[in-house]
Amino acid sequence: MTEQRPRTRAVRAGINIDPAHSAVVPPVFLSTTYAFSGIGRPGEYDYSRSANPTRSVLASAVAQLEGGAGGVITASGMAAVTATLLGLLPPGGTLVAAFDAYGGSWRLFDALERTGRLVLRLADFTDPRALDDLAGADLVWLETPSNPLLRVTDLAATCAAAHAAGARVVVDNTFASPAVQRPLEFGADVVVHSATKYLNGHSDVVAGAIVAGTREVADELAWWANTLGVTGGALDSYLALRGLRTLHLRMAAAQANAAAVADLLVSHPAVTAVHYPGLPTHPQHALATRQMDGYGAIVTFDVGTEAAVRALVDGMECFCLAESLGGVESLISHPATMTHAAMPPELRAGAGITEGMLRLSLGVEDPADLVADLRNGLDRALDA
Repeated sequence: MTEQRPRTRAVRAGINIDPAHSAVVPPVFLSTTYAFSGIGRPGEYDYSRSANPTRSVLASAVAQLEGGAGGVITASGMAAVTATLLGLLPPGGTLVAAFDAYGGSWRLFDALERTGRLVLRLADFTDPRALDDLAGADLVWLETPSNPLLRVTDLAATCAAAHAAGARVVVDNTFASPAVQRPLEFGADVVVHSATKYLNGHSDVVAGAIVAGTREVADELAWWANTLGVTGGALDSYLALRGLRTLHLRMAAAQANAAAVADLLVSHPAVTAVHYPGLPTHPQHALATRQMDGYGAIVTFDVGTEAAVRALVDGMECFCLAESLGGVESLISHPATMTHAAMPPELRAGAGITEGMLRLSLGVEDPADLVADLRNGLDRALDA
């Protein structure tokens, strides 16, 4: 069979595999249980928490797109994080995580440290000196681009340093998606996703995904997901698989919109800072150009004060004030009071998250409408 390109694989995942009726689109299997052919003779599937045909198709598709040996679909992105941590980190082990990680991930890391289940060290992986301080680490947890500052980590260098220290590497690839970045190619051991975001792409499914570079690790993490009971549902998997088929089309349109919005932001007097890897002024622009197929569809910027934030978001027509990201619709969020509210103020400040910061998730609307709506909001912020 001819090797297919990623965009083709995403579209063709599960297509024309139905042996019963030759359905082009794979059916959704809602059954919770499957009949044994006899005592001690289960089939490939026996109980849907352990394995489900619909979920298997999605897991295989995501694993192929990431270039992994196997995948697991979970009930949420945080379920994927939890199963990965418990599966790879020994009791009392040391986790070195990005200091500006997603607030929900930090909350879990912090809770596990406070209850004695792990030792947490936070690091700025954009600083080369962090790679010299991985001694004793059991697991290194990366986000690149990071949430919400869009800092970019050198995956090849960091994975090499972590492996030299005897640690495994997990990369949260939610912000990029495999259409833009594939961390396993740079030496990562495991990739996790909030599949709620770009993989599904329509803001109507909560799900997570784990992809491992080896079959052994994939099987280990599948065991943990089943044991914890955090595997995803069949209908959610069916909907996410439907969304996955348009991943590359959606990402191309959303990235073009991000570039258009970034051009506006750097020129508007209400804006004090813009964080977007596609800008030549971004500190890791050259690295992002080498490591990514595009620059993603998230743009973060600062308007200085919470008063300016309130003036900007009040009256927006093409951006919903909401958490999450990666849907076909454009969203705007205020990290300090939304996605990173769980972090203490001093940690937010240390990570560079300010009261005047806003994060945009660009959808696939007409760029002219998005730019006009945002310009109006920036004008309001300027007068606040």
